[in-house]
Amino acid sequence: MSSAAPSPAAGVATAAGRGLLSCHHCGTVWRDAQVHEPCGRCGTRLHRRKPDSINRTWALIISAAILYLPANLLPVMITRSIFGAQYDTIMSGIIYFWVSGAWGLAAIIFIASFLVPLFKLAALAIMAWSAGRRSPWRRQERATLYRIVEFIGRWSMLDVFVVCLLSGLVHIQGFAEISAGLGIAAFAGVVVLTMLASLSFDPRLTWDEAPVEDNTPSAAEAIDTTRTGKTA
Repeated sequence: MSSAAPSPAAGVATAAGRGLLSCHHCGTVWRDAQVHEPCGRCGTRLHRRKPDSINRTWALIISAAILYLPANLLPVMITRSIFGAQYDTIMSGIIYFWVSGAWGLAAIIFIASFLVPLFKLAALAIMAWSAGRRSPWRRQERATLYRIVEFIGRWSMLDVFVVCLLSGLVHIQGFAEISAGLGIAAFAGVVVLTMLASLSFDPRLTWDEAPVEDNTPSAAEAIDTTRTGKTA
């Protein structure tokens, strides 16, 4: 097993198609290595693609989609004061800021808390479905889409941090008290599961070609063409 750098390839030729294997842990590329053979640098088992990448990604996407509904329907923040208790969901907070005239803040919350998780779920589903079918449809755009999902994933926990910060700061017994609701736990679950889904998805599957079908005529077809004098 020897370390090598892949030579430039034309079209959509992949390293795996040229007999190269890369280590998922340290990133070393090996030539003439076998699948499941330990990496010569870090000892990690080598794989052409992440094992069960599509199945794991779909399982995490479905789990995140199930939590998406309670994340938007259940209260994310509970405010208790001398005037009573107020239960705020993501949408009620957006509506409150919009009616109050803080349109910019309402738009930020709507995009970050409602549209971004929905976009990530849809994007991951499209990538997993097309990669599972080995579809050649818009490979370059799908690769760009994966990089976008990876980039915005690191900012997805901002709402959770804000609620946790308010819960710690606003805690004046008898006057005002803010606590996190069940909705924030569901929202955090959506964020974590979508991040795990993007990590479990192997973007190199986007460039894998569909297996070439064998168009060689069978024995019966060959006999039939011989008798009729036709050529295949």
